Amino acid sequence: MPQSGDTVKIIIKKEAITGVLIPSPKKEVVLLKLDNGYNVGFPAKEVKKIVIVDKGKALPLVAQKLSKRKDLPTIAILHTGGTIASKVDYRTGSVTSKFSPEDLVNMFPELKDIANIESELISQMWSDDLRFKHFSLIAKKIEEYVKKGVAGIIMGIGTDNLAVASAALAFIVEQSPIPIILVGAQRSSDRGSSDAGMNLLCAATFIAKTDFRGVAICMHQGSSDTSCAILTATKTYKLHSSRRDAFKPINDEIIATIDSVTRKITYVKKEYPKSAKPLLLKPKMEEKVGLLKIHINMFPKQFEFFKGYKGLILEGTGLGHTPGQAPNAEAAIHKKIYPAMKKIMASGCVVVMTTQCLFGSVNMNVYDKGRDLLDLGVIPGKDMLANTAFVKLSWLLANYPKKEVEKMMQDNLRGEINEKIAYAEDFLK
Repeated sequence: MPQSGDTVKIIIKKEAITGVLIPSPKKEVVLLKLDNGYNVGFPAKEVKKIVIVDKGKALPLVAQKLSKRKDLPTIAILHTGGTIASKVDYRTGSVTSKFSPEDLVNMFPELKDIANIESELISQMWSDDLRFKHFSLIAKKIEEYVKKGVAGIIMGIGTDNLAVASAALAFIVEQSPIPIILVGAQRSSDRGSSDAGMNLLCAATFIAKTDFRGVAICMHQGSSDTSCAILTATKTYKLHSSRRDAFKPINDEIIATIDSVTRKITYVKKEYPKSAKPLLLKPKMEEKVGLLKIHINMFPKQFEFFKGYKGLILEGTGLGHTPGQAPNAEAAIHKKIYPAMKKIMASGCVVVMTTQCLFGSVNMNVYDKGRDLLDLGVIPGKDMLANTAFVKLSWLLANYPKKEVEKMMQDNLRGEINEKIAYAEDFLK
């Protein structure tokens, strides 16, 4: 009778898959760890035969308390849900989030050879459910583990808003004595094509070996399983809904790469935060901040909705534009948009312009439309990504007087703004 820990060959229809049998929390699912390190699950009713290839040591169903090695650093894995903690529900075919942080360590035991692991579940949720209040909770946990003396923190989070969360935490963590690396997975941990294991292992390797200090992201660099990239917290965008290499730097370059086999770290950026300063957190975020995407066929009421808000990010067209002029009778309603914007700014709202174009920068001095908006009091957001500007404005409004906020929105605080963008032949690289 096959036992967990045995190397087995599973026969499904005409296919045979070899791997190490691992404990499954459900009787109707058979789990295997493949040679590539990934775990894959099969519906038990589809398994025709299980052949023992080699007897192994039985694996526990529940992750055991980890004994610490004095020769290894300690890394905390703080977990907030998302696909990195998910598996396939074979009853429905959907992905559900059920693995605890301990389950992840059990699924990827290679972590124990890189560092001593501590883990804690902060909240089990999808990243779509994130609110500004969650960042304060995460900041408290960061503070708690820094005080414990960990060498670094891995933050497991859903990929849909991973880049937004990284930007928010980059502002909240003003300075840090350790690396804080956000990690996600585009595919659930029990799928053969999952990127969860490699992303976690590369993040842990980077923390164990780097002199980087601060917040960053670790995700697949390419579509294959050769390397991961360390990405700047405020200049990263999710460019694909499902590819494992979905995260790319915008108007920026990656910080470093980690070879998934040799675990060699290659630094691409020469300048990055290295100084191990004492932890300084400013976790407050202003709730009444909005983000409005500019599009054709807009109405004044779409702007008026934000009257009474403390801040508003406009994701404008091109160099930073909104409708507001009436070149013909069909566009006559646009004449009411500038007055609507005046009303929201008169109510105390700070309005900042970004661009829908991922690459390049806002320049509101080129066309008269842009100059009209400058005259209204709209602040140019330079080359900030809209979501980065959104969390930055929220953070500034909660921690600084309005006059300072208006100036600081155009200051580069965490690598979110380039004063000069070098021309790139292929800007998608």
